[in-house]
Order: sequence, then C-alpha cells, then structure tokens
Amino acid sequence: MADVVGWLIDPYAFTFMQRALLVLAIISVVSGVVGTFVVHKGLAFSGDALAHATLAGVAIAFVSGLNVSLGALGAAVFTALGIAWTRDRARVSYDTAIGILFVAMFSIGVLVLSTRQSYTPDLFSFVFGDILGISRPDIVGAAVLGFAVLLFLAAFSRELLFVAYDPAMARTTGVPTRFFEYAMVVVVGVAVVVALKAIGIILVNAMLIIPPASASLLVTRLPRIMLLSIAFALTSSVVGMHLSFHLGVAASPAIVIVACAIFLCAVAVNRRRGAVPSGELVAS
Repeated sequence: MADVVGWLIDPYAFTFMQRALLVLAIISVVSGVVGTFVVHKGLAFSGDALAHATLAGVAIAFVSGLNVSLGALGAAVFTALGIAWTRDRARVSYDTAIGILFVAMFSIGVLVLSTRQSYTPDLFSFVFGDILGISRPDIVGAAVLGFAVLLFLAAFSRELLFVAYDPAMARTTGVPTRFFEYAMVVVVGVAVVVALKAIGIILVNAMLIIPPASASLLVTRLPRIMLLSIAFALTSSVVGMHLSFHLGVAASPAIVIVACAIFLCAVAVNRRRGAVPSGELVAS
C-alpha cells in the first residue's frame, strides 16, 4: 500500500511536476468544454490546422525578439478569422478554407525557421511541447486565456448552441450567426494556444478531440459531455504524467496514448450497451 501511495505522490515533490499538473488541469477544463463544440460541429481539422498555423506566429515573434506566446496567439486568431472569411466570401467548404490557410501559415513558419542557422530549443518546444519546462508566467498566461474562453462561452452559451444546432432558425430569429460562427473558430484558436506550450503543436489537437469524442459515446446531453470530457482529459493528464515520470518516457505522447486508451474503453462500453453512436447531442 505504501508503495502505491509513494508511486502516486512522489512525482509531486518536484516543483516542475506541480506546475505541469496545474497547467494540464487548465488545459483539461478548456479543451473539455471547447472540444465538445469542436466535435459536434465537425471542426476537428480546424484544431489541427490552427495548431500548425501558430508556427508562423511563433517563428516570426522569435526572430523579431518578441514574446512567442503572443505571436502564437496572434497567428491563431488571424488564421481563425481568415478561415471564416475565406469560407464566407469565397463560398468554399470549411475543409477547403482550413486547408488553404493551414498550408499557407505553416509554410510561412517553416520559411522563417529556414533562415535560422542553429537549433533553437525554446522555439521547438512549441512544436513538441515542454510540459516539464512550464514556468509560472506560462501558467498565468494559460489561466488568463482559459478564463477568457470559458467566460465567453458562458456568456453566450444560448446563442452558440442555437447557432450550432440550427443556424438557419437562429438567423431568422435575429441571432447574429455570422458573428458567432467567426467567434467559435477564434475560440478554438485561443484554446489551442492555451495548450500549445505544454503539449506542443503536434499533439495539441488530441486534447481537443479525444476526450470529447470519448464522452459523446457514453452520454448525449451537452453539459454532461463537457463534464465527462474534462474528467477524461484530467485522467489522461495525470496517468500520462505518472507514466512519463516513472518510465522515463516523453510526457505529451504518454498523455495522448492514455486518452486513446480511454477512447477505446468508451467504444467497448458503447458496443456492450448495444448503443449506436449517432453523433446527435442534446443541448441540456
């Protein structure tokens, strides 16, 4: 019993593990809530695209001597608005608009990186993640952005749900659907930035997609999906961190693998109950 307690508690004797757990808790809450909308609206590709698009902002800010986190945020918001604008004005599908902006911004980032003659660990931490190198300012930044996202979603939850479920009806009742469609993509972009420094561009989309997808297999009401998504994300984070600490493996992939294992368990439970996932959610 003592060995089990020690296995659970020992990692948090280190400050870097405490900070990692705190920032992962913030990421879990934000990704659980925002990810539910992402999965429901079929915006999974947008999260991946926005994560990769931030490379342009990170690279430009780094080369210019500016704050790379602000560069990432600027690139994410710019790309999110660009996706919505391209879809609206060019009358192309979301996938097409996302694909265009994604490759453009990512290419800019690679182009800027190609001008550097040496390896830059600080910059590449945004690509691969650096959970164990999280600083206090990183935690504060993630908390501020996360709070802003959750505050916006709470303030306009009815409108966002209305637009998500029936945009045509929302438009006829006077809801500014275009604004909320733009806003939702921007929210996804900000949520991506919240997780960016901790788990990196490559894996950030997993936290937005896998926990909500797992939860949607087990419950149908939106608030319950959000709560279960947060629980799954937290579980993945804690178990993944312990595996990383005790086995000496990279933390970010360990967290994602645990999340995938939870998804497979949800699939098994869903099939055992004889339920067929329809993708339909209930608003309340």
